[in-house]
Amino acid sequence: MAEFIVVFREVLEASLIIGILYTFLNKTNQRDSIKQLWKGVYLALIASVIGSVLFQVLLGGFTGQAEKLFEGIVMIIAAVVLGTVIIWMAKNKNIATELEEKAELAVSPEQMGYGMFGLAFISVFREGIETILFIYGIMIKQGGVSIVASLLGGLLAISIGYVIFVQGKNVPLKTFFNVSSILLIFVASGMLAYGVHELESAGIIPDYGRIWDINPPKNADGTYPLFHDKGYIGALMKGLFGYNGDPSLIELLSWITVSSGLFISWKKISTQN
Repeated sequence: MAEFIVVFREVLEASLIIGILYTFLNKTNQRDSIKQLWKGVYLALIASVIGSVLFQVLLGGFTGQAEKLFEGIVMIIAAVVLGTVIIWMAKNKNIATELEEKAELAVSPEQMGYGMFGLAFISVFREGIETILFIYGIMIKQGGVSIVASLLGGLLAISIGYVIFVQGKNVPLKTFFNVSSILLIFVASGMLAYGVHELESAGIIPDYGRIWDINPPKNADGTYPLFHDKGYIGALMKGLFGYNGDPSLIELLSWITVSSGLFISWKKISTQN
């Protein structure tokens, strides 16, 4: 479920950006710039795949304490990046207007040629790298990711982007971004808390013991009960909200601090804009 939300959000952002740029260029009959736009999209997708492969190669080179240290650092970076995205979205509610202004700059006489290519490439590549980083963070927490959920999230986002900017349908984006931002606040908090957990395991951060342990014992057949943090429902809650049946003191404090801090910041910025 967490991968569905992340892929849906990131792919939708990329779809919105490209849809806005394409619609603007099509209305102004900028055919050459439209070609550059799609070139930027294609190369950004290729660059994202290459980045994903390099990520897997780097991951495969770590074992033991080094692996935990690497995973902890990656999780914390992912949480910081995701938190930054949440705040950025709160500051840019009028995203369509802002992107159209950027498009006007890119196709102005001073920025002719590859201006649109660069704008499309940066926009899509950023979303692609963020998706890879977030999905890897979820994979560490859950022990894997659902390919089906990821594909469904991506397809749904592309479909919505298509309906909005090609068919001209009206979708309440403000409501979507508000709801998804709140969900992603919990995802970011869970990522950071798990990063702290990994750094504790690596001996980088002191472990002051477990606050509680509410995980039920394993079933007789060796499987985990539904509400165990490795069970079906528990794992879902872990992926979405960073749920942990036996958190450490620093892990719990990290989750509370990040989730409350992000929510207060997001609410304050959203109210001002």
